Amino acid sequence: MWKFFKAYIILEINEIMRNLFFPLFLVLVLLGFNASAIKKIQGKVIGNGAGIANATVSNLSGSRSAATNRAGEYTIIVEDGDQELRFQAPGYYSQRLSIGTKSILNVKLTIDPPAAKKLAAEEIARNKAKLIRIQGNAIKDPGRRTLEGDPSADIAAYRITTTGSPGVMASEAGTILSKPAVSRMQIRSIERNEFRSKSNTESYKPIQENGFIAPNKTPLSTFSIDVDAAAYSNVRRYLNNGALPPKDAVRTEEMINYFNYDYPQPEGNDPVNIGTEIAATPWNPQHKLVKISLQAKRINTAALPAANLVFLIDVSGSMAQSNKLPLLISSFKLLTDQLRPNDRVAIVVYAGRTELVLPSTPGSAKTTIKDALNKLMASGSTAGGQGLQMAYKVAAENFIKKGNNRIILATDGDFNVGASSDQEMESLIEEKRKSGIFLTVLGYGMGNIKDSKMEILADKGNGNYAYIDNISEARKVLINEFGGTLFTVAKDVKLQVEFNPSKVQAYRLIGYENRLLADEDFNNDLKDAGDMGAGHTVTAFYEVIPFGVKSGFTPFIDPLKYQKFEPMSSNNGSPEILTVKLRYKQPDGHQSKLLQKAVLNTNSPFENASESFRFAAAVAEFGLLLRQSEYKRDANYEQVIRMAQAAKGKDTEGYRAEFINLVKSAALLAKDLLSIENTNKFNEKN
Repeated sequence: MWKFFKAYIILEINEIMRNLFFPLFLVLVLLGFNASAIKKIQGKVIGNGAGIANATVSNLSGSRSAATNRAGEYTIIVEDGDQELRFQAPGYYSQRLSIGTKSILNVKLTIDPPAAKKLAAEEIARNKAKLIRIQGNAIKDPGRRTLEGDPSADIAAYRITTTGSPGVMASEAGTILSKPAVSRMQIRSIERNEFRSKSNTESYKPIQENGFIAPNKTPLSTFSIDVDAAAYSNVRRYLNNGALPPKDAVRTEEMINYFNYDYPQPEGNDPVNIGTEIAATPWNPQHKLVKISLQAKRINTAALPAANLVFLIDVSGSMAQSNKLPLLISSFKLLTDQLRPNDRVAIVVYAGRTELVLPSTPGSAKTTIKDALNKLMASGSTAGGQGLQMAYKVAAENFIKKGNNRIILATDGDFNVGASSDQEMESLIEEKRKSGIFLTVLGYGMGNIKDSKMEILADKGNGNYAYIDNISEARKVLINEFGGTLFTVAKDVKLQVEFNPSKVQAYRLIGYENRLLADEDFNNDLKDAGDMGAGHTVTAFYEVIPFGVKSGFTPFIDPLKYQKFEPMSSNNGSPEILTVKLRYKQPDGHQSKLLQKAVLNTNSPFENASESFRFAAAVAEFGLLLRQSEYKRDANYEQVIRMAQAAKGKDTEGYRAEFINLVKSAALLAKDLLSIENTNKFNEKN
């Protein structure tokens, strides 16, 4: 009997193992990538008996990092080569732990007495300043009972004295913060406001995804080009911190245009040329994917016109974090090293007030420029509008004819003094751009990024917008792409595509939702559009439903009652599928020039497309997945990885390899999210 029972147990265990192993094996096969290439680590950072909020968890190279939440909890995606994690928090000794085979790493940090003392003194000074402001407000308005906007605080209970008593806190300067006694409610009020200031207030402009359009009703598609790449580095920051990005943070065209592609250089006198390519759509093979590419001419750095630059730097209190002002200063030092003797730089800073900290200085005086950067400190509110006005004034005073006159604004976009609304900033920039001064916007930090505001500033200021999440990105934007970032070769670049309804049943522009123009805007030279810098590439995809293909994306409309609708013949005599038209102006010009190119209808499998086409399509599909697009059809992370790996090509800087790892991270995070959603649905049903 025992032998029979033992054999039965063994058979049951084997059956269980087979049931567990085969799905796991199938998942690994379908994933099509080395699962050990990335790994998710979770845990908690503890100090003095409680979780430490805003502690930093990173790999040793700093390429992957995450911040703990208020409870001290964190999630980080690490790479295969990572063997240790570094844990850091203000006032504590840093600590390193070996990862090994662990997926959960908890750590207890030890207080660093000198650092903790300094941190406490700084906190006391901040609270002292806050109490002085509160007292001042109470004097101005005795009936006011708010603490930094918190109605539960009792301002009248606070007073500042210079004599001590047991239990009160003293700063290093000897000033006593007293009450006759600060209530617990008031302390909690301070803590709530401190937490609110650290909570996530990032803002993104809502995106209504482009749908399919019938060319027999609307044959023209018109939009402004976009060379910004801020969305990609911002998405990377989210994924590296162990979270999927908000849908509206994913601008698919900026994801695609983050990468350089091997497009032919312009010939003749035009600074930009048009390229096209057609292949099957990888996520819906019945459809065609049409790629329109633009290439701006490359110019040797030595041959670029002299630059008159104004560094406009946000030094407000919100920039005090390590991934803001310190990273910003390091970035601008990299840029300073690229300056030539005939270039000039001025530095304007703004916080509660605006100040010119460095008058226009030759690019050869690199030590002087770097010394001015090193002295910058963050504090105060954010008067962004006043800063812009002074920067334009300084740029105009040092204007170089036929030169590159440009303001480089570096900020987290958190304007809260003076002109601060999107509309106010837009009006200010539209007025100033007529002076021939361009604007580049560099975004920094996390938690309170005002993405929509910075995008508007760059768009309306005849410039570009990049998000700097680490020093490697600063090097890419300010060194590797120095000419494209700072030197415009074609401005107000617009595209208009006319589709042949005998070849196209419906079309959809992928991305560029924030760049759409009215058809009549194409020929209107007063209408602002995007600008291209030296060496820049622009890629745009249209997903096309060929004539005669049955598709659920083509809406059915009842027959008309008062007029007869007759679809066009499938053969109108033209072999063309579409015509691309482009308009651009010279950087100092006011009249646009027209370029155009007709595109023949072809049928080509995706595998036969060029390397640039296939890699860009992989990025586009990734964007569809992150946005959870209703048009993603058969798109999946495994397919994106296979496509990108097959089209990685020459990857000198490693940007494409990094992309593949990001997709793997997103696949793991999306899988976890799906598991949580399924669990929640199950719990709701039961």
